[in-house]
Amino acid sequence: MIKATAGVDAPERCSQAFTVAAVGVASGVDVSLWLTGESAWFALPGRAAEFVLAESSPLADLLDAVLAGGRVTLCTQCAARRAIGPDDVLAGVRIAGAAVFVSEVLAEGAQGLVY
Repeated sequence: MIKATAGVDAPERCSQAFTVAAVGVASGVDVSLWLTGESAWFALPGRAAEFVLAESSPLADLLDAVLAGGRVTLCTQCAARRAIGPDDVLAGVRIAGAAVFVSEVLAEGAQGLVY
């Protein structure tokens, strides 16, 4: 489980979260990427493509990799604060809250990282 809290406000932390999630998927790990805080914007179409950080893989490619082989969840409260609804997000992104987050964290063998 990886919880991304940063977006364009802290690009290196943001890129690290997406990179670790994509590498986890590529390695065959069951990955759950949570978009919270400023990273919530990347649940919207086109937003990841706008993100640029030198010497980093394109965020859109990393997000696509996680969507293809893992789970991506947008925090319910973070979505509401930004007026993002279920019809606004990329295909494959779910909106869920703290109860789902806690159940994933407590799942047998779960480990988490926060960026």
